[in-house]
Amino acid sequence: MANGEDRTPVLQNEDWWSCFIGWLFIALATFHLLPAAPKIGTWTELSQIFPKGWSTLTTTALFFLVSLVSTYIAGIYLKFDLKKYIPGFLGIFLLSFISMVIAKQQFINEWGISYVLFALVFGLVISNLFKVPDFLKAAGQTEFFVKIGLVCMGATIMFSVVLKAGLVGVVQAVLVATTVWFMTYHICRWFKVSERFSAIIASANAICGVSATIAAGGAIQGNPKEISYMVAWVLVCAVVLILVMPPMAVWMGLPNNMAGAWLGGVIDNTGAVIAAGEVVGGKAAVDAAAMVKMAQNVLIGFAAFGMALWATMKLERAEGMEAPTLMEVWYRFPKFVVGFMAASLIVSFLVEPVYGNKFAKGVAKATKSYRSWFFTFCFVSIGLETDFKELVSVGGGRPAIAYWISQALNAVWTLFIVWILWSGTFFVPPILPD
Repeated sequence: MANGEDRTPVLQNEDWWSCFIGWLFIALATFHLLPAAPKIGTWTELSQIFPKGWSTLTTTALFFLVSLVSTYIAGIYLKFDLKKYIPGFLGIFLLSFISMVIAKQQFINEWGISYVLFALVFGLVISNLFKVPDFLKAAGQTEFFVKIGLVCMGATIMFSVVLKAGLVGVVQAVLVATTVWFMTYHICRWFKVSERFSAIIASANAICGVSATIAAGGAIQGNPKEISYMVAWVLVCAVVLILVMPPMAVWMGLPNNMAGAWLGGVIDNTGAVIAAGEVVGGKAAVDAAAMVKMAQNVLIGFAAFGMALWATMKLERAEGMEAPTLMEVWYRFPKFVVGFMAASLIVSFLVEPVYGNKFAKGVAKATKSYRSWFFTFCFVSIGLETDFKELVSVGGGRPAIAYWISQALNAVWTLFIVWILWSGTFFVPPILPD
Protein backbone atom coordinates (compact mmCIF):
# COMPACT_ATOMS: atom_id res chain seq x y z
CA MET A 1 0.00 0.00 0.00
CA ALA A 2 1.04 3.55 -0.49
CA ASN A 3 3.23 5.41 1.92
CA GLY A 4 1.30 7.32 4.56
CA GLU A 5 3.05 10.66 3.88
CA ASP A 6 0.85 12.97 1.86
CA ARG A 7 0.75 16.76 1.67
CA THR A 8 -1.63 16.92 -1.26
CA PRO A 9 -4.78 19.02 -0.87
CA VAL A 10 -7.52 17.37 1.17
CA LEU A 11 -9.82 16.85 -1.83
CA GLN A 12 -7.05 15.05 -3.72
CA ASN A 13 -6.19 12.79 -0.79
CA GLU A 14 -7.54 9.22 -0.96
CA ASP A 15 -7.38 8.79 2.82
CA TRP A 16 -9.55 11.82 3.47
CA TRP A 17 -12.07 10.75 0.85
CA SER A 18 -12.36 7.35 2.53
CA CYS A 19 -13.10 9.21 5.78
CA PHE A 20 -15.69 11.46 4.14
CA ILE A 21 -17.52 8.53 2.53
CA GLY A 22 -17.38 6.34 5.65
CA TRP A 23 -18.54 9.18 7.89
CA LEU A 24 -21.34 9.96 5.43
CA PHE A 25 -22.57 6.37 5.61
CA ILE A 26 -22.48 6.49 9.43
CA ALA A 27 -24.33 9.83 9.54
CA LEU A 28 -27.00 8.56 7.16
CA ALA A 29 -27.38 5.41 9.26
CA THR A 30 -27.80 7.54 12.39
CA PHE A 31 -30.72 9.40 10.80
CA HIS A 32 -32.20 6.25 9.20
CA LEU A 33 -31.37 7.54 5.72
CA LEU A 34 -28.76 4.97 4.70
CA PRO A 35 -30.12 2.58 2.06
CA ALA A 36 -29.90 -0.99 3.30
CA ALA A 37 -27.23 -3.24 1.86
CA PRO A 38 -28.61 -6.37 0.17
CA LYS A 39 -29.55 -9.09 2.66
CA ILE A 40 -28.63 -12.55 1.41
CA GLY A 41 -30.13 -15.44 3.33
CA THR A 42 -28.40 -18.64 4.38
CA TRP A 43 -29.44 -21.14 1.76
CA THR A 44 -29.51 -24.75 0.69
CA GLU A 45 -31.84 -24.07 -2.24
CA LEU A 46 -31.58 -21.14 -4.65
CA SER A 47 -35.07 -19.94 -3.68
CA GLN A 48 -33.75 -19.13 -0.17
CA ILE A 49 -31.05 -16.70 -1.32
CA PHE A 50 -33.39 -13.69 -1.27
CA PRO A 51 -35.35 -13.88 2.02
CA LYS A 52 -37.31 -10.74 1.10
CA GLY A 53 -38.16 -11.97 -2.37
CA TRP A 54 -37.57 -9.99 -5.52
CA SER A 55 -37.60 -6.71 -3.56
CA THR A 56 -33.99 -7.64 -2.76
CA LEU A 57 -33.13 -6.71 -6.36
CA THR A 58 -34.43 -3.17 -5.75
CA THR A 59 -32.37 -2.97 -2.56
CA THR A 60 -29.33 -4.26 -4.44
CA ALA A 61 -29.76 -1.71 -7.24
CA LEU A 62 -30.09 1.17 -4.76
CA PHE A 63 -27.05 0.01 -2.80
CA PHE A 64 -25.08 -0.27 -6.04
CA LEU A 65 -25.99 3.32 -6.96
CA VAL A 66 -25.00 4.65 -3.52
CA SER A 67 -21.65 2.84 -3.69
CA LEU A 68 -21.03 3.90 -7.28
CA VAL A 69 -22.00 7.56 -6.89
CA SER A 70 -20.05 8.07 -3.65
CA THR A 71 -16.85 6.55 -5.06
CA TYR A 72 -17.37 8.18 -8.49
CA ILE A 73 -17.53 11.66 -6.92
CA ALA A 74 -14.30 10.90 -5.06
CA GLY A 75 -12.85 9.60 -8.33
CA ILE A 76 -13.37 13.00 -9.97
CA TYR A 77 -10.85 14.49 -7.55
CA LEU A 78 -8.64 11.40 -7.32
CA LYS A 79 -8.22 11.24 -11.11
CA PHE A 80 -9.88 7.88 -11.78
CA ASP A 81 -10.45 6.90 -15.40
CA LEU A 82 -14.13 7.81 -15.06
CA LYS A 83 -15.30 6.53 -18.46
CA LYS A 84 -14.10 3.05 -17.60
CA TYR A 85 -14.91 3.24 -13.89
CA ILE A 86 -18.70 2.80 -14.19
CA PRO A 87 -18.69 -0.47 -16.20
CA GLY A 88 -15.67 -1.66 -14.21
CA PHE A 89 -17.36 -1.02 -10.86
CA LEU A 90 -20.43 -2.88 -12.11
CA GLY A 91 -18.20 -5.88 -12.90
CA ILE A 92 -16.55 -5.79 -9.47
CA PHE A 93 -19.96 -5.41 -7.83
CA LEU A 94 -21.35 -8.47 -9.62
CA LEU A 95 -18.33 -10.58 -8.65
CA SER A 96 -18.73 -9.38 -5.05
CA PHE A 97 -22.43 -10.24 -5.08
CA ILE A 98 -21.72 -13.78 -6.28
CA SER A 99 -19.04 -14.13 -3.57
CA MET A 100 -21.54 -13.09 -0.91
CA VAL A 101 -24.11 -15.58 -2.21
CA ILE A 102 -21.64 -18.49 -2.20
CA ALA A 103 -20.44 -17.66 1.33
CA LYS A 104 -24.04 -17.85 2.57
CA GLN A 105 -24.51 -21.45 1.40
CA GLN A 106 -25.40 -23.29 4.60
CA PHE A 107 -22.47 -25.72 4.70
CA ILE A 108 -19.93 -23.03 3.80
CA ASN A 109 -21.49 -20.57 6.26
CA GLU A 110 -21.40 -23.08 9.12
CA TRP A 111 -17.68 -23.57 8.62
CA GLY A 112 -17.07 -19.82 8.80
CA ILE A 113 -15.48 -19.55 5.34
CA SER A 114 -15.56 -15.84 4.59
CA TYR A 115 -16.90 -14.08 1.51
CA VAL A 116 -13.55 -12.32 1.04
CA LEU A 117 -11.90 -15.63 0.15
CA PHE A 118 -14.34 -16.20 -2.71
CA ALA A 119 -13.90 -12.59 -3.83
CA LEU A 120 -10.14 -13.09 -3.96
CA VAL A 121 -10.51 -16.38 -5.85
CA PHE A 122 -12.79 -14.83 -8.49
CA GLY A 123 -10.31 -12.03 -9.07
CA LEU A 124 -7.41 -14.49 -9.26
CA VAL A 125 -9.23 -16.71 -11.77
CA ILE A 126 -9.89 -13.78 -14.09
CA SER A 127 -6.38 -12.32 -13.83
CA ASN A 128 -4.54 -15.64 -14.19
CA LEU A 129 -6.64 -17.37 -16.84
CA PHE A 130 -7.71 -14.39 -18.92
CA LYS A 131 -6.56 -10.89 -19.77
CA VAL A 132 -8.09 -8.44 -17.28
CA PRO A 133 -10.21 -5.91 -19.22
CA ASP A 134 -9.09 -2.30 -18.94
CA PHE A 135 -12.42 -1.25 -17.46
CA LEU A 136 -11.97 -3.71 -14.57
CA LYS A 137 -8.43 -2.43 -14.00
CA ALA A 138 -9.76 1.13 -13.85
CA ALA A 139 -12.30 0.19 -11.17
CA GLY A 140 -9.95 -1.97 -9.10
CA GLN A 141 -9.25 0.67 -6.45
CA THR A 142 -7.93 -1.78 -3.86
CA GLU A 143 -6.66 0.64 -1.24
CA PHE A 144 -9.56 3.06 -1.56
CA PHE A 145 -12.16 0.32 -1.04
CA VAL A 146 -10.43 -1.16 2.00
CA LYS A 147 -10.02 2.27 3.60
CA ILE A 148 -13.73 3.03 3.22
CA GLY A 149 -14.51 -0.38 4.71
CA LEU A 150 -12.23 0.27 7.67
CA VAL A 151 -13.82 3.64 8.45
CA CYS A 152 -17.24 1.92 8.39
CA MET A 153 -15.80 -0.80 10.60
CA GLY A 154 -14.96 1.82 13.21
CA ALA A 155 -18.67 2.33 13.88
CA THR A 156 -18.99 -1.35 14.84
CA ILE A 157 -16.29 -1.11 17.56
CA MET A 158 -18.44 -0.06 20.52
CA PHE A 159 -16.79 0.36 23.91
CA SER A 160 -19.95 -0.76 25.71
CA VAL A 161 -18.98 -4.26 24.58
CA VAL A 162 -16.11 -4.07 27.08
CA LEU A 163 -18.62 -3.64 29.91
CA LYS A 164 -20.72 -6.52 28.59
CA ALA A 165 -17.68 -8.78 28.45
CA GLY A 166 -16.94 -8.02 32.09
CA LEU A 167 -13.61 -7.90 33.87
CA VAL A 168 -12.71 -11.54 33.17
CA GLY A 169 -13.41 -11.20 29.44
CA VAL A 170 -11.36 -8.02 29.19
CA VAL A 171 -8.45 -9.41 31.22
CA GLN A 172 -8.34 -12.54 29.05
CA ALA A 173 -8.53 -10.50 25.84
CA VAL A 174 -5.69 -8.20 26.91
CA LEU A 175 -3.44 -10.94 28.32
CA VAL A 176 -3.91 -13.18 25.30
CA ALA A 177 -3.80 -10.48 22.61
CA THR A 178 -0.72 -8.64 23.88
CA THR A 179 1.32 -11.74 24.70
CA VAL A 180 0.40 -13.57 21.50
CA TRP A 181 0.99 -10.47 19.35
CA PHE A 182 4.57 -9.97 20.53
CA MET A 183 5.28 -13.71 20.55
CA THR A 184 4.02 -14.08 16.97
CA TYR A 185 5.85 -10.97 15.81
CA HIS A 186 9.20 -12.20 17.14
CA ILE A 187 8.70 -15.71 15.76
CA CYS A 188 8.00 -14.19 12.34
CA ARG A 189 11.10 -12.02 12.57
CA TRP A 190 13.13 -15.11 13.52
CA PHE A 191 11.86 -16.67 10.28
CA LYS A 192 13.15 -13.58 8.38
CA VAL A 193 9.68 -12.20 7.68
CA SER A 194 9.63 -8.41 7.13
CA GLU A 195 8.59 -6.12 9.98
CA ARG A 196 5.38 -5.00 8.29
CA PHE A 197 4.33 -8.51 7.31
CA SER A 198 5.22 -9.78 10.80
CA ALA A 199 2.90 -7.17 12.29
CA ILE A 200 0.08 -8.26 9.98
CA ILE A 201 0.54 -11.94 10.91
CA ALA A 202 0.75 -11.08 14.62
CA SER A 203 -2.50 -9.11 14.44
CA ALA A 204 -4.27 -11.93 12.62
CA ASN A 205 -3.18 -14.45 15.24
CA ALA A 206 -3.63 -12.32 18.34
CA ILE A 207 -6.85 -10.39 17.77
CA CYS A 208 -9.52 -11.55 15.34
CA GLY A 209 -8.37 -12.98 12.08
CA VAL A 210 -9.68 -11.46 8.87
CA SER A 211 -10.79 -8.08 10.28
CA ALA A 212 -7.56 -7.60 12.22
CA THR A 213 -5.49 -8.65 9.19
CA ILE A 214 -7.18 -6.05 7.01
CA ALA A 215 -7.07 -3.34 9.69
CA ALA A 216 -3.40 -3.95 10.49
CA GLY A 217 -2.44 -4.15 6.83
CA GLY A 218 -4.14 -0.85 6.16
CA ALA A 219 -2.73 0.87 9.24
CA ILE A 220 0.91 0.05 8.42
CA GLN A 221 0.51 0.44 4.64
CA GLY A 222 1.13 -3.28 4.08
CA ASN A 223 1.46 -5.13 0.79
CA PRO A 224 -2.00 -6.21 -0.50
CA LYS A 225 -0.58 -9.57 -1.59
CA GLU A 226 0.66 -10.23 1.94
CA ILE A 227 -2.73 -9.26 3.36
CA SER A 228 -4.49 -11.63 0.95
CA TYR A 229 -2.01 -14.41 1.75
CA MET A 230 -2.71 -14.02 5.46
CA VAL A 231 -6.48 -13.87 5.03
CA ALA A 232 -6.36 -17.18 3.15
CA TRP A 233 -4.32 -18.86 5.90
CA VAL A 234 -6.58 -17.48 8.65
CA LEU A 235 -9.61 -19.04 6.97
CA VAL A 236 -7.85 -22.38 6.41
CA CYS A 237 -6.68 -22.39 10.03
CA ALA A 238 -10.21 -21.64 11.29
CA VAL A 239 -11.56 -24.74 9.53
CA VAL A 240 -8.76 -26.89 10.98
CA LEU A 241 -9.37 -25.55 14.49
CA ILE A 242 -13.12 -26.20 14.29
CA LEU A 243 -12.25 -29.84 13.59
CA VAL A 244 -9.49 -30.16 16.20
CA MET A 245 -10.27 -27.96 19.22
CA PRO A 246 -13.76 -29.14 20.30
CA PRO A 247 -12.68 -32.82 20.48
CA MET A 248 -9.53 -31.74 22.36
CA ALA A 249 -11.65 -29.79 24.85
CA VAL A 250 -13.81 -32.87 25.45
CA TRP A 251 -10.73 -35.13 25.72
CA MET A 252 -9.22 -32.80 28.36
CA GLY A 253 -12.51 -32.80 30.26
CA LEU A 254 -12.95 -29.03 30.14
CA PRO A 255 -16.31 -27.73 31.41
CA ASN A 256 -18.16 -26.20 28.47
CA ASN A 257 -17.72 -22.61 29.72
CA MET A 258 -13.93 -23.10 29.82
CA ALA A 259 -14.02 -24.81 26.44
CA GLY A 260 -15.93 -21.87 24.95
CA ALA A 261 -13.53 -19.32 26.44
CA TRP A 262 -10.60 -21.30 25.02
CA LEU A 263 -12.16 -21.42 21.56
CA GLY A 264 -12.94 -17.70 21.65
CA GLY A 265 -9.36 -16.86 22.54
CA VAL A 266 -7.69 -19.07 19.93
CA ILE A 267 -9.84 -19.27 16.79
CA ASP A 268 -9.34 -16.14 14.74
CA ASN A 269 -12.60 -15.96 12.80
CA THR A 270 -15.75 -14.85 14.67
CA GLY A 271 -18.10 -17.08 12.66
CA ALA A 272 -15.83 -20.07 13.21
CA VAL A 273 -15.73 -19.35 16.96
CA ILE A 274 -19.52 -19.62 17.21
CA ALA A 275 -19.52 -22.76 15.05
CA ALA A 276 -16.89 -24.40 17.27
CA GLY A 277 -18.83 -23.42 20.41
CA GLU A 278 -21.91 -25.14 19.01
CA VAL A 279 -19.84 -28.28 18.31
CA VAL A 280 -18.80 -28.39 21.99
CA GLY A 281 -22.47 -28.03 22.91
CA GLY A 282 -24.37 -26.11 25.56
CA LYS A 283 -25.33 -22.47 25.89
CA ALA A 284 -22.35 -21.76 28.16
CA ALA A 285 -19.87 -22.82 25.47
CA VAL A 286 -21.40 -20.57 22.81
CA ASP A 287 -21.88 -17.61 25.18
CA ALA A 288 -18.34 -17.81 26.59
CA ALA A 289 -16.81 -18.13 23.12
CA ALA A 290 -18.79 -15.14 21.83
CA MET A 291 -18.02 -13.02 24.90
CA VAL A 292 -14.27 -13.54 24.69
CA LYS A 293 -14.21 -12.90 20.95
CA MET A 294 -16.26 -9.68 21.37
CA ALA A 295 -13.76 -8.41 23.93
CA GLN A 296 -10.89 -9.16 21.54
CA ASN A 297 -12.65 -7.40 18.67
CA VAL A 298 -12.71 -4.14 20.62
CA LEU A 299 -8.91 -4.21 20.65
CA ILE A 300 -8.81 -3.76 16.85
CA GLY A 301 -9.10 0.01 17.17
CA PHE A 302 -6.28 0.33 19.69
CA ALA A 303 -4.10 -2.05 17.68
CA ALA A 304 -4.67 -0.22 14.38
CA PHE A 305 -3.93 3.16 15.91
CA GLY A 306 -0.82 1.91 17.71
CA MET A 307 0.56 0.16 14.63
CA ALA A 308 -0.07 3.17 12.42
CA LEU A 309 1.89 5.30 14.88
CA TRP A 310 4.65 2.66 15.08
CA ALA A 311 4.92 2.44 11.30
CA THR A 312 4.98 6.22 10.97
CA MET A 313 7.61 6.91 13.62
CA LYS A 314 9.79 3.77 13.52
CA LEU A 315 9.48 1.78 10.31
CA GLU A 316 9.61 4.68 7.90
CA ARG A 317 12.61 6.11 9.74
CA ALA A 318 14.32 2.70 9.53
CA GLU A 319 13.64 2.72 5.80
CA GLY A 320 15.84 5.78 5.37
CA MET A 321 13.66 8.71 6.37
CA GLU A 322 14.71 11.32 8.89
CA ALA A 323 13.33 11.37 12.43
CA PRO A 324 9.92 12.98 11.95
CA THR A 325 8.74 16.15 13.66
CA LEU A 326 5.21 16.18 15.09
CA MET A 327 3.93 17.78 11.90
CA GLU A 328 5.72 15.15 9.83
CA VAL A 329 4.05 12.45 11.94
CA TRP A 330 0.68 14.02 11.12
CA TYR A 331 1.46 14.25 7.41
CA ARG A 332 2.59 10.62 7.26
CA PHE A 333 -0.06 9.19 9.56
CA PRO A 334 -2.74 7.34 7.54
CA LYS A 335 -5.81 9.56 7.86
CA PHE A 336 -8.28 6.74 7.40
CA VAL A 337 -7.08 5.37 10.76
CA VAL A 338 -8.14 8.72 12.23
CA GLY A 339 -11.49 8.18 10.49
CA PHE A 340 -11.71 4.67 11.94
CA MET A 341 -11.06 5.86 15.50
CA ALA A 342 -13.37 8.87 15.12
CA ALA A 343 -16.20 6.60 13.96
CA SER A 344 -15.73 4.31 16.96
CA LEU A 345 -15.61 7.21 19.43
CA ILE A 346 -18.66 8.95 17.92
CA VAL A 347 -20.85 5.84 18.05
CA SER A 348 -19.58 4.83 21.52
CA PHE A 349 -19.66 8.20 23.27
CA LEU A 350 -22.16 10.28 21.31
CA VAL A 351 -24.70 8.12 19.49
CA GLU A 352 -25.08 5.47 22.20
CA PRO A 353 -25.38 7.84 25.21
CA VAL A 354 -27.89 10.06 23.39
CA TYR A 355 -30.02 7.47 21.59
CA GLY A 356 -29.39 4.31 23.61
CA ASN A 357 -27.66 0.99 23.08
CA LYS A 358 -30.32 -0.51 20.81
CA PHE A 359 -30.19 2.48 18.46
CA ALA A 360 -26.37 2.45 18.39
CA LYS A 361 -26.41 -1.26 17.57
CA GLY A 362 -28.70 -0.46 14.63
CA VAL A 363 -26.19 2.09 13.33
CA ALA A 364 -23.37 -0.43 13.79
CA LYS A 365 -25.34 -3.14 11.99
CA ALA A 366 -26.08 -0.89 9.00
CA THR A 367 -22.47 0.25 8.62
CA LYS A 368 -21.18 -3.29 9.18
CA SER A 369 -23.03 -4.35 6.03
CA TYR A 370 -21.32 -1.58 4.07
CA ARG A 371 -17.97 -2.58 5.59
CA SER A 372 -18.45 -6.15 4.38
CA TRP A 373 -19.27 -5.07 0.84
CA PHE A 374 -16.34 -2.68 0.52
CA PHE A 375 -13.97 -5.34 1.86
CA THR A 376 -15.36 -7.64 -0.84
CA PHE A 377 -14.77 -4.98 -3.54
CA CYS A 378 -11.21 -4.72 -2.22
CA PHE A 379 -10.47 -8.45 -2.42
CA VAL A 380 -11.92 -8.80 -5.91
CA SER A 381 -9.59 -5.94 -6.88
CA ILE A 382 -6.59 -7.59 -5.21
CA GLY A 383 -7.28 -10.80 -7.13
CA LEU A 384 -7.53 -8.89 -10.41
CA GLU A 385 -4.02 -7.47 -9.98
CA THR A 386 -2.29 -10.51 -8.47
CA ASP A 387 -0.30 -13.31 -10.06
CA PHE A 388 -1.33 -16.56 -8.34
CA LYS A 389 2.22 -17.94 -8.36
CA GLU A 390 3.44 -14.80 -6.59
CA LEU A 391 0.68 -15.08 -4.00
CA VAL A 392 1.31 -18.71 -3.00
CA SER A 393 5.08 -18.18 -2.94
CA VAL A 394 4.98 -15.12 -0.66
CA GLY A 395 7.94 -15.34 1.70
CA GLY A 396 8.93 -18.79 0.43
CA GLY A 397 6.58 -20.49 2.90
CA ARG A 398 8.26 -18.95 5.96
CA PRO A 399 5.28 -16.74 6.95
CA ALA A 400 2.94 -19.75 6.93
CA ILE A 401 5.30 -21.83 9.08
CA ALA A 402 5.71 -18.95 11.54
CA TYR A 403 1.94 -18.47 11.70
CA TRP A 404 1.17 -22.13 12.42
CA ILE A 405 3.87 -22.38 15.10
CA SER A 406 2.53 -19.20 16.71
CA GLN A 407 -1.03 -20.51 16.53
CA ALA A 408 -0.02 -23.69 18.38
CA LEU A 409 1.69 -21.67 21.12
CA ASN A 410 -1.35 -19.39 21.23
CA ALA A 411 -3.55 -22.40 22.02
CA VAL A 412 -1.29 -23.44 24.92
CA TRP A 413 -1.00 -19.93 26.39
CA THR A 414 -4.73 -19.25 26.08
CA LEU A 415 -5.57 -22.56 27.78
CA PHE A 416 -3.39 -21.52 30.73
CA ILE A 417 -5.12 -18.12 30.98
CA VAL A 418 -8.54 -19.77 30.69
CA TRP A 419 -7.66 -22.13 33.56
CA ILE A 420 -6.72 -19.17 35.76
CA LEU A 421 -9.79 -17.07 34.91
CA TRP A 422 -12.53 -19.62 34.22
CA SER A 423 -11.84 -22.75 36.31
CA GLY A 424 -13.23 -21.24 39.52
CA THR A 425 -9.96 -21.90 41.33
CA PHE A 426 -9.16 -18.21 41.72
CA PHE A 427 -12.28 -16.35 40.48
CA VAL A 428 -15.96 -16.98 40.00
CA PRO A 429 -16.29 -17.30 36.19
CA PRO A 430 -18.73 -14.85 34.54
CA ILE A 431 -20.51 -17.74 32.81
CA LEU A 432 -21.05 -21.00 34.70
CA PRO A 433 -21.00 -24.39 32.94
CA ASP A 434 -24.32 -26.00 32.08
